[in-house]
Amino acid sequence: MTKAEIVSEIAKSTGIDKASVLETIEKFMEEVKDSLANGENVYLRGFGSFIVKTRSQKTARNISKNTTIIIPEHNIPAFKPAKVFMDAVK
Repeated sequence: MTKAEIVSEIAKSTGIDKASVLETIEKFMEEVKDSLANGENVYLRGFGSFIVKTRSQKTARNISKNTTIIIPEHNIPAFKPAKVFMDAVK
């Protein structure tokens, strides 16, 4: 399902115009992105959590040059679904 399809479904079921629904969804995604960029997790009860995970430093190999490189510690965004969400999908 694409963002456009989600907007259409929400607009159809709520009676709100598509432009308003799209603006709300865009703002929601922007807020989640900004929160994660600032190191803050986003918790949505009954849905899941958008969290920041820290990947530790590791050693990797560049096979073409036959050298080792060190990948520094870095943060990545992740989503952890709620138990209710997981049960609904199963």
